Amino acid sequence: MKRFLVLALALSLSVGLLLSGCSQSAPTAPTQPPAKPADATKAPAAPTQAAPAAQAAPTKAAGYPDKGRAITFIVQYAAGGGSDIAARVLAPNMEKQLGMNIQVADKPGAGGQVGFTDMVLSKPDGYTMGWVVQPTVITTYLDPTRQAAFSRKSFELIGMHDTDPGIIAVRSDSPWKTIKELIEDAKANPNKLRACISGILSDDHMAILKTLKETGAKFAPVNFDSSAPAVTALLGGHIEVYYGNQSEVTSQVKGGQFRILAIMDKQRSKYYPDVPTMIESGYNIESGVHHGLAVPAGTPAGIVDALTTAHKAAATSPEFIQKMQELIYVPLYMDKKQYEDFWVKYEADAKPFVDDYLKNPDIK
Repeated sequence: MKRFLVLALALSLSVGLLLSGCSQSAPTAPTQPPAKPADATKAPAAPTQAAPAAQAAPTKAAGYPDKGRAITFIVQYAAGGGSDIAARVLAPNMEKQLGMNIQVADKPGAGGQVGFTDMVLSKPDGYTMGWVVQPTVITTYLDPTRQAAFSRKSFELIGMHDTDPGIIAVRSDSPWKTIKELIEDAKANPNKLRACISGILSDDHMAILKTLKETGAKFAPVNFDSSAPAVTALLGGHIEVYYGNQSEVTSQVKGGQFRILAIMDKQRSKYYPDVPTMIESGYNIESGVHHGLAVPAGTPAGIVDALTTAHKAAATSPEFIQKMQELIYVPLYMDKKQYEDFWVKYEADAKPFVDDYLKNPDIK
């Protein structure tokens, strides 16, 4: 019995020592932990792979546009005018790119100020966009008496797509055959010759102010709501001079009723190739109206990118270009950055004329 107990005790000690040896071998495992730290150093890789998902703007833009909604396209002038017609040419081309409806909404009033205000105060979610028309949008906020609710920073620009150069025209039976003859008459007889404008500090009015500064010729501006009544006034002899845009008098020129004396652009018009520019005639005067597209400031970058892509595709499409040329407009695409630079320069050039007029409105 004693022998059995001794053997059992010896066996128990041997097992204990064996187990003890095994448990002491565990400390050698930490000599391999570098494998775990190595895995731990790889752990931060997950965030770098997930980084694109963390960029909120592109993710939100991925849901834009919502095909169940429509974009409201605000035009600041009356239906049937040049701006309205141009908008209704651009809208269906952008619809194709975005795959959704665009509804043109005419909101005339206060020389465009009503529509500009409605657009910049709308929700910046990509579902309201609008025309921006130079120089009107700029001269409106440069005039403190207008108390405009917007400035250049109120607009997130999308791009420009066309221009309509300014012209100076008279009736075909008038005594003036050249722009020089007209200018000299207006210098000799200040405020005698009546000339149309389509709003205070509109492109037509700015052209008259530029003519005065460059040549000393002083016309008497007569304000009309749009080009149509101004054309009628010239036809009826109620004014002597038409300051407007080349797209507005095509039928009268073709019909032999009007004579265009000068184009206020850098180069001659392809539509009136025989008409000299003011620059050619010795007068450093350029004028015209420029149509661009914008959304309210604060619109998410991803949405702006989607709209700029659609606008570029639409504004450079053969269909759009052909239609604008049929309307006697000049297709002129500028991307967002180019348009922003154009706006800054245009504002700087316009400000002295606006300031001079505000100091002395009698300069006309």
